[in-house]
Amino acid sequence: MRATDDRTGHELNTMVITALSAGNNYASQTCKQFYEFDEAHVSRDRVIKNCTAQTSSALKHLREEREKNLDDFMLLKQLRKEQTKLKWMQSELNAEEVVNVRGWKVFDECCQSLKPPKNE
Repeated sequence: MRATDDRTGHELNTMVITALSAGNNYASQTCKQFYEFDEAHVSRDRVIKNCTAQTSSALKHLREEREKNLDDFMLLKQLRKEQTKLKWMQSELNAEEVVNVRGWKVFDECCQSLKPPKNE
């Protein structure tokens, strides 16, 4: 899904600037379509946060089990694997925030006068 975000800046600049210079209504339509990409950002954010919460819960359970059985090497291995997974998900959440901010910056630059109100 991020591949779309990566191409969006270039495509939006090209389409909107071309449309505005031609004086047609296509720029407004392009900006509206881009604005709807926010749903994808919200969806990805929700999925990552849900996975993070589930992993945190599993990690808490594994820590409790580990405290009961300090000699279980497999449990320790599983605990470290879950810790790594949680760090990766937190990193993904940070990356998603950067992608979202960058996308809105491009949107604001290209669609200043065409911007619909942003839902908070």
